[in-house]
Amino acid sequence: MSGRILVVDDLAVNRILLQARLTEARYDPIPAADGAECLRLALVDPERRPDLILMTLDLPDMPGDELLRRLRADAVGRDIPVIGLVTGTAPDARLRALAAGADDVIARPVADRVLLARLRNLLRARGDLATEAGLAVPGLAEAAAPFEPAPAMVGTIALVTETPEPAQRLCQSLAPHLRDRLVLLTPDQALDQAAAGMADVFAVLACGEGTAGALRLVSDLKSRLATRHAAVCLLGLSPSEETAAMAFDLGVDDLAGPDIASEELALRLRGLLRRKRSRDRQRVRVQDGLRLALHDPLTGLYNRRHAVPHLRAMAGQAAESGRDFAVMVIDLDRFKTVNDQHGHAAGDAVLVEIGQRLSRGLRDGDLLARIGGEEFLVALPDTSLAEARAIAERLCHLVKTPPIRLPSGRGLRVTVSIGVAVSDLGAGSLTTVDAVVEAADQALLAAKGAGRNQVTSCQSAA
Repeated sequence: MSGRILVVDDLAVNRILLQARLTEARYDPIPAADGAECLRLALVDPERRPDLILMTLDLPDMPGDELLRRLRADAVGRDIPVIGLVTGTAPDARLRALAAGADDVIARPVADRVLLARLRNLLRARGDLATEAGLAVPGLAEAAAPFEPAPAMVGTIALVTETPEPAQRLCQSLAPHLRDRLVLLTPDQALDQAAAGMADVFAVLACGEGTAGALRLVSDLKSRLATRHAAVCLLGLSPSEETAAMAFDLGVDDLAGPDIASEELALRLRGLLRRKRSRDRQRVRVQDGLRLALHDPLTGLYNRRHAVPHLRAMAGQAAESGRDFAVMVIDLDRFKTVNDQHGHAAGDAVLVEIGQRLSRGLRDGDLLARIGGEEFLVALPDTSLAEARAIAERLCHLVKTPPIRLPSGRGLRVTVSIGVAVSDLGAGSLTTVDAVVEAADQALLAAKGAGRNQVTSCQSAA
């Protein structure tokens, strides 16, 4: 977890007190006396860019909500967590800051334990996003989505309580301030995967078992696959310092007391929904990046990066079981003439269709990968030479019949040559992955030399 925190306050005594607290907690505080310095450090100076901003909302050079809007309008400052500090209740300042994109607004004086727990909570979420972003494939990531003060898409907010009356009253008070769908769930329904997977935000009302039951439900929601990525707001408590700190450390995304105004609660729920969507988009980008890293973008088949470790794992399993595995290397015959005579679009269409036909001819558990321009590799676990040859002959037939329809509408008959090798774990030289693949490659060359459109096999080089 990173720990560079920008402390923005025009009063030196406040900055010094906060810096002392943060330093004692092993964070790296950076002071700023006004909004202009905050913007420079957060957006312009990469060496001192903060992981979180802790700022007073009544700065001398610009209002806190204006500073927040400038931060959120910039791609760099869009996702930096911001906690606003206000003196007293200051309801108007709280509402403006939440509407402008503050992650939380806390009244002074704030207990050290609660403040540090809130910092841990927000930094942990930011650290998870940074880790996922680091897994994305360079050059393939989409541009960051713009900051949404009011999300364009309608989300689902689940009000969770054992007694429906308080939740119904809350629904009525929130309805004028939210466009989002509000649903009522019992704790058991919230933990049911089919129902819970639809909710973006869980607003857990503390009643019945009180604090203990609410915290237990939060822990369950954050630990289950269907609900772990949803945002959670704990409502209706007047928590002690210990309870508030525990709630944030359990993963609660926000706390709201029993006297919170409906407008402020709506802004907090909308902010949770916005941040949840941002995290969802990041996860989708990471998943797409990982998929692109392991798949051929044209055919959708696995690529060499995936095929090699998969084949090594297959060889390891074969060595443990004592059962052989087979490898095929497949090459399209005279593929260059397809590109030369019909164009590269036609060549791409042929490769896509060939990949689909080869896939249809294989068994569950077999691996198919595109490892070169017109070259494919197939790995067959627990397969004898006779079985591998039969599968290879079937693939040859599937490829050449019927003709492939080109984008021009013309039909083109394509053939493949296939080299087959089977591991020889009991004796001989084909006892390693590299040796088996090399043998299959040599068998492919023999098939090409013998006239193409055929299968040649090699079991052992001994």
